Amino acid sequence: MNPFEMVAIIVVAVMIASVLRSRYQSRHSIKADPAERAETLRLREEVAALKERLQVIERITVEKENSLAKEIESLRDR
Repeated sequence: MNPFEMVAIIVVAVMIASVLRSRYQSRHSIKADPAERAETLRLREEVAALKERLQVIERITVEKENSLAKEIESLRDR
């Protein structure tokens, strides 16, 4: 067996293993119990709420930066 054949066999074996692993993981995630699903839903809602809060904080800081820049410009104009 030459080195090219050996590399080809290794590549095919890794590909087959990755396909089998992905199938196993997808089947395993489908069979998740209701408690895990509820926890996942709760965490998704929490992440959505945190994203909303972050957007508000970003808007507040941007507004403050803009108002501060305006104040500095008005002082320079004097």
